[in-house]
Amino acid sequence: MKATDTDLQGNRNGTMSWGLLIVLCGAIFLEGIDVSMMGVALPSIRMELGMSTGALSWVVSAYVLGYGGFMLLGGRAADLLGRRRMFLTWLSIFLVFSGIGGFASEGWMLIAARFVTGVAAAFMTPAGLSIITTSFPEGPQRNKALLVYAGTAAAGFSLGLVVGGLLTGLDWRWVFYAPVILALVILLAAIRLIPRSDRPERSPHGFDFGGAVSITGAMLLLVSAVVHVTEAEWIWTLGTLAAGLLFLAAFVVIERRSASPLMRLGILRSGALLRANLGAILLTGSFFGFQFIAVLYLQELRGWSALETGLALLAVGVDAILAPTLTPRLVNRFGSVRVICGGLSLAAVSYALFLPVDLDWSYAAMFPTMILTGIAFALTYGPLTIAATDGIAEEEQGLAGGLLSTSMQFGAALGLSVVTAVIDLAAAGTDGSPQAALDGFRTALWVPVTAALLGAAITSIGLRRRSAADLSPPAPQTERM
Repeated sequence: MKATDTDLQGNRNGTMSWGLLIVLCGAIFLEGIDVSMMGVALPSIRMELGMSTGALSWVVSAYVLGYGGFMLLGGRAADLLGRRRMFLTWLSIFLVFSGIGGFASEGWMLIAARFVTGVAAAFMTPAGLSIITTSFPEGPQRNKALLVYAGTAAAGFSLGLVVGGLLTGLDWRWVFYAPVILALVILLAAIRLIPRSDRPERSPHGFDFGGAVSITGAMLLLVSAVVHVTEAEWIWTLGTLAAGLLFLAAFVVIERRSASPLMRLGILRSGALLRANLGAILLTGSFFGFQFIAVLYLQELRGWSALETGLALLAVGVDAILAPTLTPRLVNRFGSVRVICGGLSLAAVSYALFLPVDLDWSYAAMFPTMILTGIAFALTYGPLTIAATDGIAEEEQGLAGGLLSTSMQFGAALGLSVVTAVIDLAAAGTDGSPQAALDGFRTALWVPVTAALLGAAITSIGLRRRSAADLSPPAPQTERM
């Protein structure tokens, strides 16, 4: 009878968990669509607000700085202060400042609003991810939930390209107002569906303020150095990078001495976690680098509109279908590491297929890259989330989620910066003709190809170690450290 009661309780809990998964998927969909719509609206924003190219870049950079700079703090805050509380609070802030961005009449107002929106996403996203990883038991159920979550994020980003084009056609301010409406719906549902059982124990040693300040400062400086490497003086870039590394060193010292550290440094001893985060950096770096090249090619060399460009990239959105359907089956059969390795290898192939791009390429010639990129993303994004959180203690799930999200944001910034630098170097000394620009794009395409291959190579280390472990005699059962 006891087993039957347990099964019934498990079914009730399972129904509640899948209900709140819908809410959390709505939040990550909101974050994805917000980012992609913004990229499509930038030309219209510049035209109305009279922003220079440098100032316009800060509309994107401010969000990345806020997101990447506060992500680790956001992940740990979810563990220490309550996941439900952090999620609801920062979703509300996201809603408010997205609306403020829509009312902006000056460029600086828009930049400030985007920075705070990025900070809100930095606290909201790891809280939502850790609610999932603590609501579903480790194994097939959690894996399926994470893959649905990842697929929803990808769908938001892909659909945002098209929706952003449609809304910008009406008025670019709707790119800010639409997320307000969606966020309000999600907030009302979240208040009802996210349980109030999340009450973490308060540490008797208090909050690690020194660690919070040092790691946030380090992330802000390092991401800033990467984001603006192509437009800033080299002395500024080196100074910012050095300051970021100094803050990072201070963080390590503080965490070693803290009675209640913001981040237990021992978590970094997990080889699987490190490989997952390196894979995330290289995945997003290659993906966003390729997307940047493709958008410039389609709009500047081919003269396609923002809506036409979004529709051309829509094939990448196949990952929204495959991530929750095909990927779970592959993970169950082959394991997440093999699927990640295969996905990154396929990504390298898809970007390489774009290398022969020409000035009169038909969409039929581009389509294989678009569809294979979507498949590769579906095979990689969700399993990386699984690999980065598997085996991590419940009280550190927010931290693991924050690390992964930080890696993805840092990778996106790094990929964009390297691709931009290569394009600028290739354009130097040329006549500025379309053919010269095309040659620069072809050269820059080697960046995502190389990044994807490197990611596959790093992931394969996990495969080799797992194979070696399978061949070794079984070790005595001990407590996991």
